[in-house]
Amino acid sequence: MTNLLKRFCGSIKSEGAAASFRRAARWVREFFLVCYATVTVRPYARNMDQERFIDFVFTGYHGLMKPLQNRLEIARLAGIVKDKKPGTILEIGTAGGGTLALFCHAARQETHVISIDLPYGTFGGGYPVWKRPLYKAFAGNGQKLQLLQEDSHDEETLFKVKKTLSGRPVDFLFIDGDHTYKGVKKDFELYAALVPKGGIIALHDIVPHSPLSGCDVIRFWKEIKVNYRYIEIIDGDGQSGFGGIGVLYVD
Repeated sequence: MTNLLKRFCGSIKSEGAAASFRRAARWVREFFLVCYATVTVRPYARNMDQERFIDFVFTGYHGLMKPLQNRLEIARLAGIVKDKKPGTILEIGTAGGGTLALFCHAARQETHVISIDLPYGTFGGGYPVWKRPLYKAFAGNGQKLQLLQEDSHDEETLFKVKKTLSGRPVDFLFIDGDHTYKGVKKDFELYAALVPKGGIIALHDIVPHSPLSGCDVIRFWKEIKVNYRYIEIIDGDGQSGFGGIGVLYVD
């Protein structure tokens, strides 16, 4: 609490009182929204079919969980996950938690879900510790959810994932972390090996992006997709500069 007070006083000096109080008000509002969502999201999810829950994730709690996704694209991917009935899911890049909530809802009761998210990540990642109870609440009855706030490129993180899997494979891998060419390639090289035959690997943001965005997933996608049976989930002509999901089937 002392550190928070010091940071707030420091922000008043640097930003001015009005701006600092507006930012503090937004933080307080979000904090109470998170508290409310933590105790209500699970019963809401139990009473919603997939389409209703997708709408809820995008609009519920004043957009608290809204994923950085195209709705039509992520809805189709959630349908693939539901049909797959994976025993294990690994998500790299969780950010606001929307996709994590969707995958938990789409998965079966016994599914083991692992989330890796880099604190203060460049591409929208990173979430405060006080959001962890909300994310934990996404897990349905019988599901096991583990949150790793780590660098997915670190070999130690890979070791932690393998340890928690206890020898089990990853049935569904979603890569949505570092969007640079080197970053997405590194995630693929480290974690795709955990996906066995019959598994699925999905990558987000495969459409062309502005060079200024730093997003170059498309370059890696073009290289890797030729080695797999694949589909591209793209809403529209793919020229929006945002989104697109590539799905690889490991045969």
